[in-house]
Amino acid sequence: MNKTVAHKFLSLATYSKKKTLKRITINLTLDEADTLEQYCEQTGRPAIDVIRELIRALP
Repeated sequence: MNKTVAHKFLSLATYSKKKTLKRITINLTLDEADTLEQYCEQTGRPAIDVIRELIRALP
C-alpha cells in the first residue's frame, strides 16, 4: 500500500461545554498512524487520550 495514501485510523469523541458528544473522524497517513501507535505502545496510553491532550494544549 502507498504510504502517502490517507489512512482512516480512528474516530474520536470530544465533549462540548454542554457535555454532548461530537464524533470526529481523522485521516492519517500510514506514517502518522504508525507514529501514533508506537507512541501509544511506549506510553501505555490509548490514542484517544493522546489526541485529547494535544487538542487541549492548543491555544
